Amino acid sequence: MTLPLFESEIKANLERAEQSILAAKLLYEAEHWDFAAARAYYAAFYAASAALLGQGREYQKHSGFIAAVHKFLVKTGKLDKDQGKNLNWMFELRSIGDDGDTRHVPREEAGKAIDAARSFVEAVKKLLPPDG
Repeated sequence: MTLPLFESEIKANLERAEQSILAAKLLYEAEHWDFAAARAYYAAFYAASAALLGQGREYQKHSGFIAAVHKFLVKTGKLDKDQGKNLNWMFELRSIGDDGDTRHVPREEAGKAIDAARSFVEAVKKLLPPDG
């Protein structure tokens, strides 16, 4: 059950998640691995934000957001532990892609991140009512 107050925001976050996956794929095909990995992370971020909003939870910092995903979604069994690990890993890749100095996200890692993001988004969708 989601909180009615956040229904439109939840739906908007799920739409952003889907758009981020599409953007990640386009960036990947254009050989922009750093940015593809970052978009993959944001797909998971938006999806998990929707799930947390459904519980009335909002976070301003990525660190608090990730901790909340583990506390309220992974540790409660709503999301598989592997999804939690993938979220952490995608966040690390995003940090390399967005903030990295001379390091870059390898092609293979960017592709895996997109797959992980798709899986994460689908898992979160199963937690929410069909209408968002």
